[in-house]
Amino acid sequence: MADIHFGTDGWRAIIGEDFTPDNLNRVVAAAARIFKEEAVAAGRDADAPGTLIVGHDCRQDAHAYAELAAQVAAGEGFNVLLTEDYCPTPTLCWSVAHNDDAVGGIMLTSSHNPAEYLGVKLRMADGGASPAEFTDRVEAVLPPEPTDILGPFQTADLMTDYLAALRELVDVEAIRGANLRVVCDPLYGAGRHYLADLLRDMGVEVVEIHNAEDPTFAGLHPEPIQPWVDEGLAKVGELGYDALFINDGDADRIAAGDSRGNYVNAHRIITLLTKHMVDRGETGRVVSTVTASAMLDRMCRKLGLELVSTPVGFKWIYGEMEKGGVMIGGEESGGIGLPDHVKERDGLLMALLLTECMAQSGKDLGTLVDEMLADIGRMEFARRGLSITDEQMARFRAETVPAYTADEIAGKRVLDVDRRDGVKLLLEGDAWVMMRPSGTEPLVRIYAEAATTDEVNELLDAAETVVTSL
Repeated sequence: MADIHFGTDGWRAIIGEDFTPDNLNRVVAAAARIFKEEAVAAGRDADAPGTLIVGHDCRQDAHAYAELAAQVAAGEGFNVLLTEDYCPTPTLCWSVAHNDDAVGGIMLTSSHNPAEYLGVKLRMADGGASPAEFTDRVEAVLPPEPTDILGPFQTADLMTDYLAALRELVDVEAIRGANLRVVCDPLYGAGRHYLADLLRDMGVEVVEIHNAEDPTFAGLHPEPIQPWVDEGLAKVGELGYDALFINDGDADRIAAGDSRGNYVNAHRIITLLTKHMVDRGETGRVVSTVTASAMLDRMCRKLGLELVSTPVGFKWIYGEMEKGGVMIGGEESGGIGLPDHVKERDGLLMALLLTECMAQSGKDLGTLVDEMLADIGRMEFARRGLSITDEQMARFRAETVPAYTADEIAGKRVLDVDRRDGVKLLLEGDAWVMMRPSGTEPLVRIYAEAATTDEVNELLDAAETVVTSL
């Protein structure tokens, strides 16, 4: 049996290798037992611990795997609802949060990973990501063999009520009257058709690409970063439409493009949406991770908002949302959420909010971004993933993360060091560079932000030398 561990957000493995029916059975059986422990501790009957909701994305055989997961969870005594068809992760999360009997959710997805991967995300009763304490308990009770105790489940339409809820969160009349035109690129993932049809229902002219039923994703990685977004950027530039919206494989993340075919990264999106939320009359804390842009800090200071920084992973942002008083939370990878909707990322909702922002301002996305950068100052960002040997990774974790420092890097003076998640060097001019082990892949991720693209690349090169010289 495979050695199974939960990373930053769930367990992921290659289909047919470690992701097998037997291993999925073991993971779901363990998760169901911990969900039951939580339910009993909350006063529920062990023989009727409540409802678990199971969803899945568009991966190879995902529905069949989800049926198995539903049977295993039902075998532990839960009433189980299985999505009728593929759905975004935020749909599952919202469905759990708005079902009074639901004690949690099980989502079969591997998010932005390549097509050959599938995985499991666990969600709590409020729809939020399972904290490390919960998944540690799941790992601790993983059975050595799959269970043969299976039970019946029901299928359910998870999409209709969720999509109706999204409509309630934006100014549909303003959008309907704005004559907007957008390109949607779901990257063959679980947002396909749903976002495009929702926008069309609001009067937006939509061209959708990469929306075929293709579990190979035509070789694309369903991650809303370059180069996987390049075809969408070319299409919006060719058409001259107001914006491009890109979602990842389970549609909890967003990136965008403007009418000139320029990429609009998540840093700029969350900074823009923070201002938009204030313009809508909202207030509260803003939460982001240690990889957040200096632009967000500048915007929060300008608007008088408290900015809270967490380690990488939305589960940490969720922890802040649980405390209350959060207006918006988001991470560098494009996962942004409003806790008043559900304490989870929602790439479809973020696309609708950007659409509302354009409609109410009468400006396309590129103009909105240009005006924001003129106001708070331009910063550029990039990241890389470095594959290194197991020995290098061991030294990186044991030596670099706890001890590495420098007086300067790539010609920039080091002002401070942050070791909450990897090692981040804070530099003059609001620049920074960071190195951290990935929580979802066998990589070291390096990140950098500075005033120009050339400076960013110099910082990334310098960090790459630090990592690969181990």
